[in-house]
Amino acid sequence: MTSTPTMPDLPPTVVVNELTEFRGPDLYDLCDATEAAIEDGGGFGWLRVPERDVLENHWRGTLLIPGRQIFVARLDGTICGSAQLHLHPRNNEAQAHAGKLSSFFLAPWARGHGLALKMVKAVEQAAKERHLCVLNLDVRETQKQAIRVYEQIGFTRWGTQHSYAKVDDQWVAGHFYSKLLNNS
Repeated sequence: MTSTPTMPDLPPTVVVNELTEFRGPDLYDLCDATEAAIEDGGGFGWLRVPERDVLENHWRGTLLIPGRQIFVARLDGTICGSAQLHLHPRNNEAQAHAGKLSSFFLAPWARGHGLALKMVKAVEQAAKERHLCVLNLDVRETQKQAIRVYEQIGFTRWGTQHSYAKVDDQWVAGHFYSKLLNNS
């Protein structure tokens, strides 16, 4: 009796890259991941999943905004999360040295592979490449996993606003973070 050799389980492929256009199933996957994150309570502002056309239009429009870079996490080729780098407009010379990390989320089914950390580091690297000196962000206090990632890589909480968001008719505090980059 001969046995069929089995292939060892390969670890999943994890990649973070900048999204500059939608190819193949990218828009569909990004909307699916967004829905999963919203349902899990981490939908970067959304509390309820919007209609699919609203999500598709949101992502198509976001891709067109000047001064914004979108980074996506991919697990085995499927988009499962996103983070953005926002630059200040040209007429804001006083804050041209700073960027903002926003819209950071990872679908619950993709957690545990280091993608959240990779996305934040990709935004940070893009900020450094643009010669920014500071990266700022804000986050609801209920988004504990995101807060752990931010603090793990050196973001410093500098303030809290107790009426930051309203969820289920209850105030939720928000925390404000910044990180000095090596370009100063």
